[in-house]
Amino acid sequence: MQAFKEMPSAQQQNFREETSSKASYPTQGSEDQKKWSLANFEIGRPLGKGKFGNVYLAREKSSKFIVALKVLFKSQLQKANVEHQLRREIEIQAHLRHPNILRLYGYFYDDTRVYLILEFAPRGELYKVLQAQENGRFTEKKGAIYIKQLSEALKYCHSKKVIHRDIKPENLLLNLRGDLKIADFGWSVHAPSSRRTTLCGTLDYLPPEMVEGKPHDETVDLWSLGVLCYEFLCGSPPFETQSHNETYKRICTVDIRFPSHVSAKARDLILKLLRRSPQERLPLEKVLQHPWILENAKD
Repeated sequence: MQAFKEMPSAQQQNFREETSSKASYPTQGSEDQKKWSLANFEIGRPLGKGKFGNVYLAREKSSKFIVALKVLFKSQLQKANVEHQLRREIEIQAHLRHPNILRLYGYFYDDTRVYLILEFAPRGELYKVLQAQENGRFTEKKGAIYIKQLSEALKYCHSKKVIHRDIKPENLLLNLRGDLKIADFGWSVHAPSSRRTTLCGTLDYLPPEMVEGKPHDETVDLWSLGVLCYEFLCGSPPFETQSHNETYKRICTVDIRFPSHVSAKARDLILKLLRRSPQERLPLEKVLQHPWILENAKD
């Protein structure tokens, strides 16, 4: 793939050094051995299917370390013109180190495919866990724990000038302990100074400024956090309707309606995040200090 062939060799080496010499992932000795290939892995069962390929359980042969191997087909990436997006995803995720962010240990590619070596999250998608709950929603205690973990991960991302832009249950995984992990950085962007104008992400989670095509910044993630908090407690996003146009209208007018079972403190947090004006949304530091979080998500 052209986008990867043009990546400077020094930058590729930096990625390999970053991703093979830290955390619990095994190193492989000499510099030459750090150039991963499919021969380094035993491939297991499929874990999921995506738009551009599949994810498999895999084991690194020499260390027996278990990973998730994401296999993407170059032809499909090129057809959709998203090579640059994947390159950006790799550049961002490979350098993030947080307990609530899925590790990207490394990547490699051959003539037809690109492979991402990812941390394995045994409990799978949070979306499926949510659907399996009684009444299709989490308790306030469980929801608050996930919102706290997600807020801490986003706070870290924003400190690194990374905007996620696509926070939704399908992009969140759970590890063996049940801790949340942000797993997909396909729509993320590193934006140290500029305001972005790209319309991206999933409609139900988009804030008014993105729906209306206006510039946006890291406060888009605060809106998505509020949408997710509502969905955790109610089982569906707050602005979901049968038509795109109606959803657009409800987002732009912040037309939000709470079921009776949602507590007053939870409503307060959600309403402070779902503000039409980006500058009025509750900062992540204050989210973590909100009474609903403090009461329900104790360490």
